Amino acid sequence: MISVFLWSQEKAELKVGVDTTTVKIGEQLNYILQIKADSTAQVIFPEQPIFAPFELLEESTIDTLRAQSHFLYTKKYALIQFDSGNYFLPQQQVLVNGFSKIADLIPIRVNPVVVDTIQQPLFDIKPLTGIEKNYDALIVKILWGLVAGLLLLGVMYTYLFQKRKKELRERELPPYERAIEDLKALEGKTLKKQEEFKEYYSRLTDVVRRYLEEEAKIDALESTSEELLIKLQLRKDAGTLDLDRSTLKSLRAVLQNADLVKFAKSLPEKYTANEDRKVVELVVIETKEVLPAPTEEELKEKEAYQEYLKQKRRKELWIWGVSGVALVTILALVVSMLIYGYYPVKDTLFRNPTKLLTSGQWVKSQYGTPPLGIETPEVLERISSSDQLIQQFRFGTFDSPFYIDLLFDFPKPDPNDAETPPSDPEQADLEKGQALVNSIISSFESKGAVNILMKNDAITLPSEIPVAKIYGTLDYPKKKKQERVRCNFSAYLFTFEQGTIIVTLMYEKEDRYGADIEQRIVNSLELIKEL
Repeated sequence: MISVFLWSQEKAELKVGVDTTTVKIGEQLNYILQIKADSTAQVIFPEQPIFAPFELLEESTIDTLRAQSHFLYTKKYALIQFDSGNYFLPQQQVLVNGFSKIADLIPIRVNPVVVDTIQQPLFDIKPLTGIEKNYDALIVKILWGLVAGLLLLGVMYTYLFQKRKKELRERELPPYERAIEDLKALEGKTLKKQEEFKEYYSRLTDVVRRYLEEEAKIDALESTSEELLIKLQLRKDAGTLDLDRSTLKSLRAVLQNADLVKFAKSLPEKYTANEDRKVVELVVIETKEVLPAPTEEELKEKEAYQEYLKQKRRKELWIWGVSGVALVTILALVVSMLIYGYYPVKDTLFRNPTKLLTSGQWVKSQYGTPPLGIETPEVLERISSSDQLIQQFRFGTFDSPFYIDLLFDFPKPDPNDAETPPSDPEQADLEKGQALVNSIISSFESKGAVNILMKNDAITLPSEIPVAKIYGTLDYPKKKKQERVRCNFSAYLFTFEQGTIIVTLMYEKEDRYGADIEQRIVNSLELIKEL
């Protein structure tokens, strides 16, 4: 076992050790803290020890062993690491009678597992396993089905709307004007086939029958041609509808021609059909002339009825209009989802906070000394600090959908350090880096974060600046959330001899746009060399 001993002016003595400094990936490493102290000493081990980047598997209870003149307090920790590389076990603090005892850093080498490709047989890579449910493909199919359905509804809506509009317009016209308009529509019809003549005479007789029923109050629509003529003759004899005998005779001829065409499939001459239309028009005009003038009460009733029809038409047109707008809106929404994707359109409509950040107007600014250029969704707010050597800028809080913190820490140089440079510069850099890592973890823990898992890496920004990246996940108790939310965090460190610039980002792990926002911010980072 390798142990590091720290002595102080007090009698208490701290020993720290590991069972080995070289382990393989996934191999357990035992870390031991031991305090030699008086029997009356109060010893407090760290309640929540931090061994990042190692993971804590378990910790033992405090083992107390009594010697001749002192006690030995021992506590063991089981650690593990799944990434190869060179690491340092961070310093741990033990309190003895209120005095702090600090253990030294211990270097650990984690070796990869060497695979023997000669002795062990190699196998082909297994093929990809198909996923039974592809929700993206299902959503696309549903959207295309909606497009087809909406287009079909649009065609039906247009047809029904135009048809209903025409019906309402016809109902608003007085019977005489509507009959004359229908007869004008039959004028100039080109008739060749028997079916065309049949349709022509059906519409022609329907015009005169409807007009007589509405204006002369004769039951004409449900009567045969002969019954209709008898009813007209009776009204003439009674003096309530004084039509000319020649007009009645001509109408009889028209009705007979219509019956022959509809039931006997006769084919009259074209001029005969045109003359019959003129006869019907004459019957309508003459009926209008011989009808008694409506009384004042009838006029009021007719006017009230016309007003009712207009209001009904306006109401129905409004309903049809709203339905049309809704149909077009839904169609536009579905097409937008097919073009831009389901989630971008959905998140835009429901104003997803991080989606709004990606779509908003970003700001490119410079902050701190030395100046750092960074592009953010909004201007970072300066945070006042009692320490004038620390400059801090921030966007949002830990409870916000996206959190940005920019810290400039450039302390005044210590004259003693300048006179006595460190004996081991590499060890000093490692200790400085570990101190920065501990400060970042402490910052998260002070806000209530737990279950912090982290890694570190060295990357080069698009601006060709090398930085240290510390990233991982944590659980944070966000406001208005019943359970802790798993979040991603990243810290980018610009280290100088005089100090450090730290850019910290945090967002929910399940956020669809958090990674894109982070990447855009990181791509914009650059140190301003010339002002």
